[in-house]
Amino acid sequence: MTLPLMLFAAGFGTRMGALTKDRPKPLIEVAGRPLIDHALALADDAGVTRIVANTHYRPEMIEAHLAGRNVQTIREVPDILETGGGLRHALPLLGGDTVMTLNSDAVWAGPNPLRLLLDAWDPARMDALLLCVPVDQTRGYNGTGDFALQDDGQIVRGSGPVYAGAHILKTDRLHDVAEAAFSLNVVWNAMADTGRLHGVSYPGLWCDVGHPDGIAAAEAMLADHNV
Repeated sequence: MTLPLMLFAAGFGTRMGALTKDRPKPLIEVAGRPLIDHALALADDAGVTRIVANTHYRPEMIEAHLAGRNVQTIREVPDILETGGGLRHALPLLGGDTVMTLNSDAVWAGPNPLRLLLDAWDPARMDALLLCVPVDQTRGYNGTGDFALQDDGQIVRGSGPVYAGAHILKTDRLHDVAEAAFSLNVVWNAMADTGRLHGVSYPGLWCDVGHPDGIAAAEAMLADHNV
């Protein structure tokens, strides 16, 4: 089984400072290739056949980079729509009532996160399945986590694993939000209230590359993993 994939690539990359003055964050290189190409390699390996990438900041650069590849792009204009609004905006291109999403500002060392999500997905019990990483398996991250993972697989807000920017979501609740721009947290909170928000723990390493120090951390992580 596979699902359509939304690749989030519209952010301003402000935490990257000067590195994003002349390019969008997804085109910053880690270990010799742009971040967005690391994400697309995971999609290819998972057999994903429909991919949509949203754009906003310097969209023409991402569009040119993806030209000729099996990826559709959709611009968010005039305003950026955040994760929930951006996903809803892209639904006509994605198709279906269940999708995967993947952030383009992280690097993974271990099993393919999309394959892991697909293997664990159970639509009878879940409205969303978030991939979470134990804090001690993260690199480039300084927080205390996002969720508490319960024995039955449900997740609730609290200190614990970090949401790693990859998940599967039933899209119906996106249409319940009145605002044009909104975070996916809005629909996750509604799912958690009804016991339909689940998580799965990632067994490998994950690096946040949303800031300059994350580049070196990710390259060191990949070098150690590939030895």
